[in-house]
Amino acid sequence: MRMRPTLSWTPSEDLPPGTTDLRPVVDALRAGGVLVLSGAGMSTESGIPDYRGEGGSLSRHTPMLYQDFTGSAQARRRYWARSHLGWRAFGRARPNAGHRAVAEFGRRGLLSGVITQNVDGLHQAAGSEGVVELHGSLERVVCLGCGALSPRRELAARLAEANPDFAPVAAGINPDGDADLSDDQVGDFRVVPCVRCDGILKPDVVFFGEAVARQRVEQCRELVSAADTLLVLGSSLTVMSGFRFVRQAAEAGKPVLIINRDVTRGDRYAVARVELPLGRALATVTGQLGLSDDGLAAPSI
Repeated sequence: MRMRPTLSWTPSEDLPPGTTDLRPVVDALRAGGVLVLSGAGMSTESGIPDYRGEGGSLSRHTPMLYQDFTGSAQARRRYWARSHLGWRAFGRARPNAGHRAVAEFGRRGLLSGVITQNVDGLHQAAGSEGVVELHGSLERVVCLGCGALSPRRELAARLAEANPDFAPVAAGINPDGDADLSDDQVGDFRVVPCVRCDGILKPDVVFFGEAVARQRVEQCRELVSAADTLLVLGSSLTVMSGFRFVRQAAEAGKPVLIINRDVTRGDRYAVARVELPLGRALATVTGQLGLSDDGLAAPSI
C-alpha cells in the first residue's frame, strides 16, 4: 500500500534545464513501446486547473484529506456540497488536443499503455483504451460500509433532490472536482447515505493521505517494466504515487521524457524535460510523426 500525502514540493537542488526540442519524444514514439504517465497539467487546456502550475489551485485550496473525510460529518458535508457543485462544471470539460494526440498514438500502436493520475476521465473520452486510473475516477462512488460501487450521476440526482435550493456561485473549480465555497455557502447542505446499507459514500478516488490499492500499484509497475520509454505529461511528480514509476524506469535504464512547463521532482531522472504547452507540443509531435491530424480537431457539439 502506498500513500498520497504530499501536497507541495520545492526543488532543493540544481535541476537540469528544460528544452523546447521535441526530437527525443518523436524518436521514442516512432520506436514504439512508450508508456504515458499523465498528471493534472494534461487537463488544464480543458479548463480544469492543476494544483501547482501557474494559477494552480493549491495557492487557494487544500484538497480533502482521507482522515478528515472519514472522521468528521461536517467535513463530509463540506466536501459533498463543494463536489456536488463542482461536478456540474467538471462534467462539461471536454478532451483537448493533448488527450486526442495520446489517443491517436495509442490507435497507431505507438504506446504500451497509459497511466493517469487524473480523475476526470478525459483520456477515455478522447478514445484512449485500457487507461489505468491511478487515483480512481469521479465517475464512480463507493460506500465505505458495504463497498458497493455506483455511478456518480445517480448520487448527483439524489443530492439535487435532497438540496433543491442549493445554487451558490463557486469562486473556482479544482482538479479533484471540488468547487471553492465558503462555509456560509455550504450552509446546511444535506448529505445522503448509501441506499443499500446507510453507510458513508465517498467518490471512488484516492484522497490525499489515503492508500492506493496494492493491485493497482503492481499493475502500473508491470506496465513500467514492459515499456521501452516512460513519457510523463503534465505532472510535477510531487506525490510519490506517480514519482515512484519515474524512479523505477530510471533505475531499470529506461529513458524518461517529461513534457511540463515547470520543473518537476523527476527532472534529475529524465533524459529531457520539454518546456512547452502540452496541447501544442503533442500536436507538433503528431505532425512530425506524419500522422493525420484529423483526430486532433475538437469534436463538434
